[in-house]
Amino acid sequence: MVKYGIINIDGDDIMFAKDIGIDLGTANVLIYIKGQGIVLNEPSIVAIDSDTKKVLAVGSKAKEMLGRTPEKVQAIKPMKDGVIADFEVTEMMLNSFINSVNGKGFLSRPRILICCPSNITQVEKNAIKEAAERTGARKVFLAEEPRVAAIGAGLDISKPSGNMVIDVGGGTTDIAILSLGDIVTSESIKIAGNTFDNDIIKYLKDKYKLLVGDRTAEEIKLEIGSVYPEGRNDKMEVKGRDLVTGLPHTITLCSEEVEEALRESVYTIIHSAKNVLEQTPPELSADIIDKGIIVTGGGAMIHGFDDLLAHELKVPVFIAESPLTCVVEGTGILLDNIHLLENK
Repeated sequence: MVKYGIINIDGDDIMFAKDIGIDLGTANVLIYIKGQGIVLNEPSIVAIDSDTKKVLAVGSKAKEMLGRTPEKVQAIKPMKDGVIADFEVTEMMLNSFINSVNGKGFLSRPRILICCPSNITQVEKNAIKEAAERTGARKVFLAEEPRVAAIGAGLDISKPSGNMVIDVGGGTTDIAILSLGDIVTSESIKIAGNTFDNDIIKYLKDKYKLLVGDRTAEEIKLEIGSVYPEGRNDKMEVKGRDLVTGLPHTITLCSEEVEEALRESVYTIIHSAKNVLEQTPPELSADIIDKGIIVTGGGAMIHGFDDLLAHELKVPVFIAESPLTCVVEGTGILLDNIHLLENK
């Protein structure tokens, strides 16, 4: 049963509206509607006709077309490194997603809370805000991803006590220390899940002269991927195009090779985490030793990531209960306390 909230618009019109939380990710878009929970979880991909510029498909349907489209059809990922790379296509995608969960138009000019990486520029923030405003939002709030991820993971960040979150998304990894409801120190790097996919593509190209697409690389990462040496011993048949003969070719890849392919990127994330810890006030550092580090985001799910972090940082590391949905669940909690955002 949907509960509607009557909201006074500009002091005159009273109309039905609902608050929406959006995790506008490089890899996926998730939408939370107050009173309903998560109503949409789709890949951030749009398929358009390059002649007419008409949207042919969005989300999962567009993802199925990735790397398999005729010349006049383009499957576009409009988000790159956590920010908007193609404004027009991002706007089309957001409109399509919001309309799909807004069947009868009951979300009349809602307030939207949208997440963005920490440490992005004001221009990048304005682009995200404008894209949300153009979907018909009455008011748009921006919130930093690590803060929202911490709230979604169930951490009480309001107390004067240190909490550390590492949010490994598709385009960015956000690392932050939080206390008293805000970020004390943070770092955002453009190395995350998509980088891991590109590392696998490059490794296969260099070692086996085999060309594979993004989808195959993602399958390898999920099925046999590991970042902890000797942490996994699985094998997988990988099909692609032989760069020498130009013909289809199949090889067998093992987990150890995937660990080797991802090593450099993973250690860049570890190096950033060490930087953040080094900038942390000693009292908060003591709290983090007691509580450990919470890891969220899709990248957190790669095998052995928590073990490697714990080994390198010498601090307990825990994967959040629902790493993929932490950020959007955090928007849901913040929407219940939207007065805190309105006062910012």
